[in-house]
Amino acid sequence: MQLKPVSLTTADSDFEDRLTELTAWESVSDLSRQTRVAEIIQAIRHDGDDALVRLTRELDHYPVAHASDLVLDAQALEAAFNGLSDELKRALTTARDRVWAFHEAQKESSWRLPDQGDGIVLGQEVRPMSRVGLYVPGGKATYPSSVLMNAIPAKVAGVPLVQMVVPAPGGDINPVVLAAAHLAKVDRVVTIGGAQAIAALAYGTESVLPVDKIVGPGNAWVATAKRQVFGKVGIDMIAGPSEILVYVEPPMDPDWVAMDLFSQAEHDEDAQPILVYCDPAFAEQVLDSMTRLLPTLERADIIEQSINRRCLFIEAKDRDDAIDVINRVAPEHLELCVDDPEAMLPEIR
Repeated sequence: MQLKPVSLTTADSDFEDRLTELTAWESVSDLSRQTRVAEIIQAIRHDGDDALVRLTRELDHYPVAHASDLVLDAQALEAAFNGLSDELKRALTTARDRVWAFHEAQKESSWRLPDQGDGIVLGQEVRPMSRVGLYVPGGKATYPSSVLMNAIPAKVAGVPLVQMVVPAPGGDINPVVLAAAHLAKVDRVVTIGGAQAIAALAYGTESVLPVDKIVGPGNAWVATAKRQVFGKVGIDMIAGPSEILVYVEPPMDPDWVAMDLFSQAEHDEDAQPILVYCDPAFAEQVLDSMTRLLPTLERADIIEQSINRRCLFIEAKDRDDAIDVINRVAPEHLELCVDDPEAMLPEIR
């Protein structure tokens, strides 16, 4: 496997233009996709479960007979958890506890200003939504982390019903995803995906409850559908491909840096890993590590495509210059592989 990330240096006169070009992404502007998604949404609105079953057979190749077969009960989720190894159970439980504690600290509460004596009351009442829909990817990769990080905030907020949708291509679904749903106290799971799942969450069918807000990442079809149902329901955001920026100053283990870049590259071929550095010799060590480690990974083919399509190696003049690049890119995931990361944080926007 040959890896060929694009190399840039901030000293180049065209650096800003090239960075803009190489980090640009707009996945939901394809007119044919927009049209097809609109047709799918209309089919779900008009035909409900019948359309849901037909589209699941057609698009997910899941030979389901009835829509009721798509709904998993709490016992199925608990059984998935019980079937895991002790190591996986501990890992998921630890992650659940940490995410839960984080969002408990973040939780908003109602407040009122002191009475000003004129009869006017100023304040804010914070109330949970009634129903939230959670989309969890289930195609090329599965993400129990998406379950935890999207379901738990809703449960901490007090949402009484969290309904999760997850595609099951060919009828298969990763039990770790279901186990995460069990730990996160997800109330309902429906094994559907794509634009049809978003439409079902927004408008409801006989088997899928309509929700107030839809959260969670997905592919371009999911993003397009979320854009089209926004207004009928709330959404979190229109997510693009995953991205990570790692800023590194030696001494640092280049294998660690390589694996951190792979952590997002493995999501899909359009994910964007970016390495920012001031030491070109160390960047070469990282590339050597990437080349050596890649063949050992289960998702090597997808990682290789991501690296060769969208990976950037950016040489900065110094730390301040690197911080400018970080703020310019504003990555989804940022790692500061330096001996004093806290010193950099005030400059990171």
